[in-house]
Amino acid sequence: MNIITTAIIATGIIGLISAVVITVASKLMFVKVDVRVAKIRNALPGANCGACGLSSCDSYAEALAKGETATNLCPPGGDAAFTLINEILEIARSDEAKFVKKTAIVHCLGDNATAHQKIEYVGIETCFAAQELYGGESACTFGCIGYGDCVRVCPDDAICVEDGLVRFDPRKCSGCGVCMDVCPTGVITVQLAPVTVAVKCKNTERGRVVKDKCTKGCIGCTKCVKECPVEAITVENSLAEIDYEKCTGCAKCVAVCVKKCLVKVEDAG
Repeated sequence: MNIITTAIIATGIIGLISAVVITVASKLMFVKVDVRVAKIRNALPGANCGACGLSSCDSYAEALAKGETATNLCPPGGDAAFTLINEILEIARSDEAKFVKKTAIVHCLGDNATAHQKIEYVGIETCFAAQELYGGESACTFGCIGYGDCVRVCPDDAICVEDGLVRFDPRKCSGCGVCMDVCPTGVITVQLAPVTVAVKCKNTERGRVVKDKCTKGCIGCTKCVKECPVEAITVENSLAEIDYEKCTGCAKCVAVCVKKCLVKVEDAG
């Protein structure tokens, strides 16, 4: 047997052994792919905002296919994504299981003309940096700092900064809550929509102190509490709070608010 024949036989044997190994490995290591995952992923907007409680749209799609999470947890996708996901998973839609829209609210009216300035901030122009160093330029450390950290992360292009104050477009906002997570002062909250009235202040200091810091800050006068016909408003720590499970949106509180910090959401900007 010459060297060429030996090489051919050896190569054939090696190839046969490799084929057997690959075949066995493919059987042992086979991972079944759920075709629904790709379909669900295509139904999601790809914002990767984390509002569903998972790190990405891919993770959410995989969890949905496994039945490990609810189908109504994607605010950017809204009702359209919710409906399509239910169709893919063959889940019957009912009144009990429906997509509930949320909306973000910035509880502050302290723009450049309203909030008193304590310093001229010179530094990294992010809300987080300003809050860490000086608490921002405004005398009120409870309000919006206004450097737009929330603007940069919003997947809906629903936020802008005007006169040193962030403003939301409720028509665009999906309520994903990413803005709330990055706000260092906690001035942004996410509520179930529709929200018709909001307290545009987060300052819990006494009324006299608030007056010295902002012309539209809540002073805890309780006039809104007395005017509300459904007892949806309370005042704690000198700050009005609305119970949205009770609020009917009559806006009677808005009419009597001394500092005009109770506003209709559609008028809030």
